[in-house]
Amino acid sequence: MAALPLNPAVPKPVNVYGAIRTGMMSPAVADALPRVYVPNLLSNTVTVIDPATYKVIGQFAVGRGPQHVVPSWDLSTLWVTNNAEGRTDGSLTPIDPKTGRPGAAVKVDDPYNMYFTPDGSSAIVVAEARRRLDFRDPHTMQLQFSVPVTGCAGVNHADFAADGTFVIFTCEFGARLVKVDLVSHTVAGYLGLGGGAMPQDIRISPDGATFYVADMATGGVHIVDGATFTETAFLPTGVGTHGLYPSRDGTKLYIANRGSSSLPGSPLGQGSVSVLDFATKQLVTTWPIPGGGSPDMGNVSVDGRVLWLSGRYDGVVYAIDTTSGAVLATIPVGREPHGLTVWPQPGSYSLGHTGNMR
Repeated sequence: MAALPLNPAVPKPVNVYGAIRTGMMSPAVADALPRVYVPNLLSNTVTVIDPATYKVIGQFAVGRGPQHVVPSWDLSTLWVTNNAEGRTDGSLTPIDPKTGRPGAAVKVDDPYNMYFTPDGSSAIVVAEARRRLDFRDPHTMQLQFSVPVTGCAGVNHADFAADGTFVIFTCEFGARLVKVDLVSHTVAGYLGLGGGAMPQDIRISPDGATFYVADMATGGVHIVDGATFTETAFLPTGVGTHGLYPSRDGTKLYIANRGSSSLPGSPLGQGSVSVLDFATKQLVTTWPIPGGGSPDMGNVSVDGRVLWLSGRYDGVVYAIDTTSGAVLATIPVGREPHGLTVWPQPGSYSLGHTGNMR
């Protein structure tokens, strides 16, 4: 029987993670050194780990308060966001992924985190203490314009609509989310998550319909409809839910539970990693950190076999087997390791953070 012709009126199924599967490497990362870059918030350093040996192979100084290592949209640079904890001496330190060496820092006000618009035209520096999103030239970091988000106390993590028309940011100290229209560059609205909420990372589902929001205070993920901007469910996961990372095949979401719901947290907490099935929107398993720990932020290896997470309050990095949940290595680094990135990663471009690849 001959195949039926495709109906052009029927849209193709969306898979926002279709380009991050194992082997789908951009030519732009062909010469990048395989490394894990770990920003140590209280040490003002970046530790460099060889992912093949689980060994520390270097360390270098950066600016005050390094929070995240952020791949650029064009995959040519890794930017360390040194936000100086809201002071005026914030900066971005570029790392050349081909050499693993840092370059001269660029002075930027309060860069807690950084993202890139889906078309690559702007970097979005998340000026957390200023309640402001600074749109900057993605190469020179010169300011283009700013979008105030005055109703978003503690603006920090974000993810983008599948069609790139809007972005949702979490408001860590405001118990809410803010939706920003990327066509008009205005605030489209706020969504409250209930008293006591402390939203952290946010990730979109493969079909582009749902956003998952980690909540450190309530220990779970809020499930939000992106189009209507309404909460549809809440799923308990573990203590101190913080980081969210899709698997390489885009079928699962790894949820890092930091083991403490307070700031600052404590070492050897009830740290764990929960695994969510995107298709069912349910947890399939939870992997505790043996002896306790504080798994925080990171990403997945190129082949998808290892989940790399900083141990925020234990001064370590965890390498976790994504099949069994076993901790393959616990690697000492600096004080309060935070938003580490694994590089290179599959994908055509980066939306920022620790490697939100598309």
